Amino acid sequence: MDFGLSAEQQMIVDTVRSFVETEIYPHEAAVEKTGIVPADLAADLRAKVLEMGFWACNFPTEIGGGGLNHLEFTLVERELGRGSMALTHFFGRPQNILMACEGEQRERYLLPAVRGERMDALAMTEPDAGSDVRGMKCAAVRDGGDWVVNGTKHFISGADHADFFIVFVATGVDDTPHGPKKRITCFLVDRGHPGFTVRDGYNSVSHRGYKNCILEFDDCRLPDAQVLGVVDGGFDVMNTWLYATRLTVAAFSVGRARRCFDHAVDYAAQRRQFGQQIAKFQGVSFQIADMITEIDAADLMTLSAAWRLDKGLPANREIASAKLYATEMLARVTDTTLQIHGGMGLMDDLPIERFWRDARVERIWDGTSEIQRHIIGREIFRPKGA
Repeated sequence: MDFGLSAEQQMIVDTVRSFVETEIYPHEAAVEKTGIVPADLAADLRAKVLEMGFWACNFPTEIGGGGLNHLEFTLVERELGRGSMALTHFFGRPQNILMACEGEQRERYLLPAVRGERMDALAMTEPDAGSDVRGMKCAAVRDGGDWVVNGTKHFISGADHADFFIVFVATGVDDTPHGPKKRITCFLVDRGHPGFTVRDGYNSVSHRGYKNCILEFDDCRLPDAQVLGVVDGGFDVMNTWLYATRLTVAAFSVGRARRCFDHAVDYAAQRRQFGQQIAKFQGVSFQIADMITEIDAADLMTLSAAWRLDKGLPANREIASAKLYATEMLARVTDTTLQIHGGMGLMDDLPIERFWRDARVERIWDGTSEIQRHIIGREIFRPKGA
């Protein structure tokens, strides 16, 4: 295994980091204050990413994507993690689950998403179905040759800018020895489709400007042509394509932690108390040492999991470990960074309190820390029959 980056990979890192520093950082304070990404700014960011050739960099070149492998795309996500998620959202990484599109779906959804003409949003979570995906109550029933969907989704990120939605709903129930087990189907739903409404969600203290929305289905009629994958095959398409979202969160956490670390180091080197720089105090320098050790460990775990995917090796446990460790590491790093800054760390004159607030959600979405621990435990004990 080579722990260094190739010249091409380093160029990817440098290009994305430069974009974040020059195109994202200058707008962060305004977005944080207003909670809004102006439409002209969003359009400008999209245009620049398309011009750079990085839109849909996670998709194969055969369909117009950038053709990055898992490791290279993880490097992209790591660098984007340094910036405001409300703004880096427009860097354009469509959900790779769209690769499951077939026939006319490719022309209506996959290819326009790759070309940057349409944006998507993934809708799975419900008020009563977060970690328990099979607990979803949003359901579709057969009516003639169509499906009629009723129910609600919430906490749907990116929905305010989405042109279409990738929605998972219950389409039946099986009786099993372990009790009723819902069957899940994935549908493609266009914004503005009759019976489908997108409305504002909750006000979150994390990632201001990166809004969550509520989706409502009221006798929303969908033909079979809108099924992504096969009927009742929602878990198959989910497991085939959505595993990488946990890796994305891990990479984001590493990137954000490195930005926090830079702030902590600069402040500790400049701030003077008791006649000397606070970096000279062991209580501060030891905290800095612990931070960089944890950041490097999380970075290596995340890149290693991505490398395993590229090599075709089993990676479910490694991805879960990376997501678990990196997100919990970020919580510790942001808290320590704030502590080193003292009272100023809590003031909105600096971005530290924002980093601290933003970090909290990373341990929740895309599988809570508890779910990751469950995955890790099952991967270890299942082969032993325990």
